[in-house]
Amino acid sequence: MLKAGVLGAGHLGKIHLRLLNESNKYELVGFYDPNKENAQKVAAEFGYKAFDTIQELIDAVDVVDIVTPTLSHHDCAVQVIKSKKHVFIEKPISNTVIEAEEIVTLAKENNVKGQVGHVERFNPAFIAVKDQIKSPMFIETHRLAEFNPRGTDVPVVLDLMIHDIDAILSVVKSKVINISASGVSVISETPDIANARLEFENGCVANLTSSRISLKNMRKSRFFQKDAYISVDFLDKKCEVVKMKDAPETPGDFDMILQNAEGVKKQIYFDNPSIDTNNAILDELETFADAINNNTTPIVTLEDGTEALRIAYKIIDCFKPTSGNNKK
Repeated sequence: MLKAGVLGAGHLGKIHLRLLNESNKYELVGFYDPNKENAQKVAAEFGYKAFDTIQELIDAVDVVDIVTPTLSHHDCAVQVIKSKKHVFIEKPISNTVIEAEEIVTLAKENNVKGQVGHVERFNPAFIAVKDQIKSPMFIETHRLAEFNPRGTDVPVVLDLMIHDIDAILSVVKSKVINISASGVSVISETPDIANARLEFENGCVANLTSSRISLKNMRKSRFFQKDAYISVDFLDKKCEVVKMKDAPETPGDFDMILQNAEGVKKQIYFDNPSIDTNNAILDELETFADAINNNTTPIVTLEDGTEALRIAYKIIDCFKPTSGNNKK
């Protein structure tokens, strides 16, 4: 079992602590939180060991799970990697692209593995259909959330949309060549609603919408490709696959047949896969353990996290073209 420690014992940090403690692939050694009062409270309530310094925790483990505010991701990751320990970093990988690139370089130099917590890659609905998403040419995503003050210190693109950016980049094997976007600040100092259009070198277009002041929660993506339509409901963990094939010469009474203007007939049929229930956060942590133990590539690499962040900042740059938001 890999010895693991957690940096940060806030809302999400406590979830990571619990799951690492339950996992049979890790031995939870303890955690560090700079808020001493909170650290003492968590230690007393759950029985986890609270370390006095970050370095003491790092020295005691094989893997460090960084679940701190984004602004501190870089400094924490650098300290972990320079100590030659493997690192799991909650999304986004860091506050700037330059910081992310430094993390990637240091990990290579110190021969340690890293993974970024883009948890939607482990959503069971997405897993169920990912292998069927082949060369999509149009993608539409809606990620809407009711207002929550937590997370409003960053634009909605880094808070919510980055989930969909990463998922899209994982299935579209082509370079983003053009981005257009708009964002509106309604309650926060940074945009609360954003829409972005990504154009890829292979002709694929992705239209992404995110809002954190919606009246209802929604996390849906739709993928359109030759002879297939695939929808994923990340929130309700449901998926739908609608495919088309050449119509039989003698259709059955209940066959759904479409005929285009050229007279070509296609049969519509549903090919919905079964969805295995899982705990996505536990899965991302345990697959990282597998990557370390088997010396394989993590499912969401540090490079993946960096590219998602790079695209996110290019989207943000579109809001105020002269503001230089690209953190480069």
